[in-house]
Amino acid sequence: MLTKTPLLNETDISASTGGERMSRADKEFKIVVRNLSFYYGKIQALKDVSLDIQANKVTAIIGPSGCGKSTFIRILNRMNDIIPGVRVEGKVMIDSQNIYDGNVGAVEIRRRVGMVFQKSNPFPKSIFENVAYGLRISGLIKKSSDLGERVRRALVDAVLWDEVKDRLNASAFKLSGGQQQRLCIARALVIEPEVILFDEPCSALDPTSTAKVEELIQNLKDKYTIVIVTHNMQQAARVSDYTAFLMLGELIEFNKTNKMFTTPSEKVTEDYITGRFG
Repeated sequence: MLTKTPLLNETDISASTGGERMSRADKEFKIVVRNLSFYYGKIQALKDVSLDIQANKVTAIIGPSGCGKSTFIRILNRMNDIIPGVRVEGKVMIDSQNIYDGNVGAVEIRRRVGMVFQKSNPFPKSIFENVAYGLRISGLIKKSSDLGERVRRALVDAVLWDEVKDRLNASAFKLSGGQQQRLCIARALVIEPEVILFDEPCSALDPTSTAKVEELIQNLKDKYTIVIVTHNMQQAARVSDYTAFLMLGELIEFNKTNKMFTTPSEKVTEDYITGRFG
């Protein structure tokens, strides 16, 4: 039987002064998941998952196809709510608030938790309007001058401003694949979320574009808590601070990335990371 390690070690949750242990609901943890199970009708996709996601860190979710990775991160912003017949058990807390409480709206959660998908999906609009879209439909901006500044800031944060500042009115479809993905990242950033979810954001990109997105993710963690799903073990090792390994809907191991990739606690984790299966 596997001995799972879903929560951080006590040494990882010690206070910086006096060595006093901190509560797992402390602000150090942006997201706290407890006993999470998820069902598509009668099919159970996740089984009793518990883990703590630290603020302003990058947490990678790895595991073979069909293990529940994408399901897990879509739970974090209630994206699965749009699928008929799904059921969630357990708790997902962001800043100690259970996002599945009946009085918590999905729209508000999605504003706080942005998402970037595997395939870039720009709208058939200009570069500017792609980024401005979320601000316009939410009514967050009243003055056009404020709108322009927010769009500019998001493009700067997505490391795209210098490449597009002279053609903001051009179609987003004229951008390269890597630029389109960074445009989608800017679109997520412009509404100023607290958490950003990346679902295999580099799977369709060339190595140069991948390197730019990975560098961007590293820079963004100063402002945001980031969770990334990836099939690329080298990418997980490069960009993440913590890694969670899922298999068949179960959390097998969760630890600091450098420890998991050098001395994993479970043999099955080692086998997956080293390519013996997957």
